[in-house]
Amino acid sequence: MAKMQADYIWMNGEIIPWEQATVHVFTHALHYGSSAFEGIRAYEVNDAAAIFRGPEHFERLLYSCKVAHIPSPLDVDEWMDVAQAVLRKNDHRSAYIRPLVFRGYESLGVDGRGCPVDSILASVPWGRYLGAESIEQGVDVQVSSWRRMASNMFSPMAKIGGQYVSSQNVVMEAKDNGFTEGIALDINGQVSEGSGENIFVIYKGVIYTPPLGSSILGGVTRDSAITIARDLGYDLREQAMSREMLYLADEIFFTGTAAEITPVRSVDRMPVGDGKRGPITQSIQGVFFGILEDNMPDKWGWLTHVG
Repeated sequence: MAKMQADYIWMNGEIIPWEQATVHVFTHALHYGSSAFEGIRAYEVNDAAAIFRGPEHFERLLYSCKVAHIPSPLDVDEWMDVAQAVLRKNDHRSAYIRPLVFRGYESLGVDGRGCPVDSILASVPWGRYLGAESIEQGVDVQVSSWRRMASNMFSPMAKIGGQYVSSQNVVMEAKDNGFTEGIALDINGQVSEGSGENIFVIYKGVIYTPPLGSSILGGVTRDSAITIARDLGYDLREQAMSREMLYLADEIFFTGTAAEITPVRSVDRMPVGDGKRGPITQSIQGVFFGILEDNMPDKWGWLTHVG
């Protein structure tokens, strides 16, 4: 993957040149993962940037900050203003947006609440997270030996930096074994999610997705896929699933800000359905990418157009 950078970045209240956004090596977040972050996309719509469901992402950022006891310096509207300003400054029409709120440099105690709070928001060019061809051809995945974190140990519904060591274990193991991605089970052995994606399983025309109680992140793209599927008339059920459902499935797809909507063509080297993107996945993709890339009506008001 190419080095990600831009000309400008917002840090602690001002837009500065990219190279000036630095931290001390004793920054608390470097040592203890004391940060909260988001991943947001902007798509080029009518020759300008449009942020996909920005307010929902920033609402989740504020929730993550609350759980991590790291005060956010901005509210949702202020974060949206900063995101638009950075996109304009970088002249980005299509980009990945990364806000980060973290404990800075003061002391090295585990309880970092005495440290200052720093924050950044960056926009960088970004392609297909799981590969350009993955949207049509699908990806090969494995069920990970690593379990998803339990909700009485961490906060699965928050995007807190230190928790993503778990996701790193899942995806590194998968890649070392020749797969694109891994699927983690929860502490009860039920299907949870990928290292950075929610999962949907289609069996005999019914779409299943793990509930929030299966240690998943409440994904914004997941919510979008649910909305689209139900609008198209599909029977969609949020319920716990055994690992075996992955092998019975006629279709499987991932959702996520980075992954967008990506089909899964095999699990543990067993083909999913016909081993290619299925018709239900394709129909949901059609609406999703139609709104974001093909000027279909934005019937749910998901886009914030950057002037």
